[in-house]
Amino acid sequence: MATTFATASTVVGLGTSSLSSPSRASSPKKVCLNSGFLKSPVTTRNPLSLAQISGGKFTCFERDWLRTDFNVIGFGLIGWIAPSSIPVINGKSLTGLLFESIGTELAHFPTGPPLTSPFWLWMVTWHLGLFITLTFGQIGFKGRTEGYFDK
Repeated sequence: MATTFATASTVVGLGTSSLSSPSRASSPKKVCLNSGFLKSPVTTRNPLSLAQISGGKFTCFERDWLRTDFNVIGFGLIGWIAPSSIPVINGKSLTGLLFESIGTELAHFPTGPPLTSPFWLWMVTWHLGLFITLTFGQIGFKGRTEGYFDK
């Protein structure tokens, strides 16, 4: 029984290919499986070995994909704080309501704000407006500097 496994045998499904069992005394070499289904032998490549091409770091897209610019952050923050500070909600501004609710919640500091607290509404609304302003600011500023809006 052991001698039948040590000899070359045909593998079902590989057509005319054969597997040979490497002996322990022979030098270690790769076992190559050939098949009638394969046109050419496929070599395996490590995708991380491609990192040597780009200076040692593996990147899938351009390195400065966010293209951060402090002008956008500064003007976007000013562009959101200014309109959110206009007192239009019962004579109070959104920024004022947010800071007032922060002060109220800090008055009982060890416990967090309950879900029914108006703090959550003001916090989510204020930050949503800030992020929308920053996003449109990034699109507009970078679009203008890179010529997207030129006709």
